[in-house]
Amino acid sequence: MEKVSEDKIGKGRHVLLLEGYCKQCLPFLRGFKELGCEVSILCGSRLDCGYASRLPDHKILGICDLKRPKESEEYIVSLISTGKYDLVFPLFDFSARILSHHKEELSRFAVIYANDPDVFDAANDKLNVMRVCMENGLPCPATVTEAASVEDLRRKQVRFPLIIKPRRMYGARGFHIFHSLEEMDDYVRERRLDLSGYVVQEFMPEGSRVMGGNVFVDRDGEIKSLYLYICEHLYPEDGGTSTLNAILVREDIERTCAELVRKMRLRGVIGIDLMIDARDGLGKVIEINVRPVHGITLGFLCGIDHARQVFEDAFGLPVTPMTVNRTDTCLRILQTDFLWFLSSPERFSRQPRRLGYRHVKEQMFYWDDPLPWLAFLVGGVKDYRRKMLEKRQ
Repeated sequence: MEKVSEDKIGKGRHVLLLEGYCKQCLPFLRGFKELGCEVSILCGSRLDCGYASRLPDHKILGICDLKRPKESEEYIVSLISTGKYDLVFPLFDFSARILSHHKEELSRFAVIYANDPDVFDAANDKLNVMRVCMENGLPCPATVTEAASVEDLRRKQVRFPLIIKPRRMYGARGFHIFHSLEEMDDYVRERRLDLSGYVVQEFMPEGSRVMGGNVFVDRDGEIKSLYLYICEHLYPEDGGTSTLNAILVREDIERTCAELVRKMRLRGVIGIDLMIDARDGLGKVIEINVRPVHGITLGFLCGIDHARQVFEDAFGLPVTPMTVNRTDTCLRILQTDFLWFLSSPERFSRQPRRLGYRHVKEQMFYWDDPLPWLAFLVGGVKDYRRKMLEKRQ
């Protein structure tokens, strides 16, 4: 990865990164170290990417687990309250919510790089994001804004297929697609769901493309970087995670992202999930991630040093505006892209060079820090075996 600058503006500052299991910890680790910072990272396992990396000055094997929310929250609050850190930076929604909701009390000990709780909660609510889009003419899937039951949908005479997903949830958990009102009614009754806790919206048609936008907004509300990326490969293809990303240039979608973060009063590193609708070619907002997404590694590779921007913003320095400096490179996660290759009928027609990319880089592999790549592979195999055992039981 190319260095943006050699100056050590972070010397003497101690940065704590949360959630070392996230792939996006790696470019931030490297970026903060290049600034001269002392860096600690909180991990929950020795197989976490951050724990396997040689870059952290301190590896904390503690409690940071989505399945243990209360214990994790207490542990993180206690850790920050030691006063050892100058800056605390979240890498996933889980810790971003904890930091946001404890921001006032924890700001006595460190710079808590999180949005205020009211701003975070508004952006973390997928239905509220859809409302903001519709009220301001920003492209998004057709969404039912008031529905607590299937009967409400019957009265509204909605068109199928429809999807539901929880208003507040990480990843694709709780996502389901329905092709008829009867099918939906059976599903909702069986699980006794209250649809007011879900987003109910149209299913984007076959051929629509998954993409994202990464925006950096400084403390004064000024956008200092904004770029888009297209997800060329997904695994699984029917709604999985991206395994190969590349820069996308679309000024209309950039304007959508810029207007959305302004309307939501967001600050810091923001990831916006979108889809390009196969029917009209519009980039439609799906949801907001109030934290870095794993696709942000592509930005680091293409000239956007988000670690520098975060540091400058956190400590009151002028934030450096940045733009991408290359569009001929794609970034691959080989472990999961191999699974895409095995399963996709387009495995040969959608290879990177056939798509026009001259360079293919590995997202998690660095010659001077190779172990995170291996740890991710081993962890993925273990997760796969566990899921297969659960299916058999």
